[in-house]
Amino acid sequence: MAQVWIKEGTGKITVNNRPFEDYFTMDYWKVHAIEPLVVTKYIGKFDVRIIATGGGHTGQSGAIRMGLARALQNWDPTTRVIMKPLKLLTRDMRKVERKKPGQKKARKKYQWVKR
Repeated sequence: MAQVWIKEGTGKITVNNRPFEDYFTMDYWKVHAIEPLVVTKYIGKFDVRIIATGGGHTGQSGAIRMGLARALQNWDPTTRVIMKPLKLLTRDMRKVERKKPGQKKARKKYQWVKR
């Protein structure tokens, strides 16, 4: 989960009160997270403050990407036309399947013994 706040500024991005470059160590996470800013050409025009919780760095970069896209859409509704075809505003609907009674996990069964 990520909460994103944007305001006009110099382009400073902080994640959990740490600089963006220090929080994400891999380039993939950095590029993935700020894709909405790059696509809409708003990179360097907004100060972004982010609180990200849960999951790993890949999940958090995806959550930040979604939050940033929604924040930019609220700021400037014309950016929706740019971001929608790139699926930046589409939520991943997959969820953890529940555990069923009589089974070890959601799909894994207890070992069957004939005798």
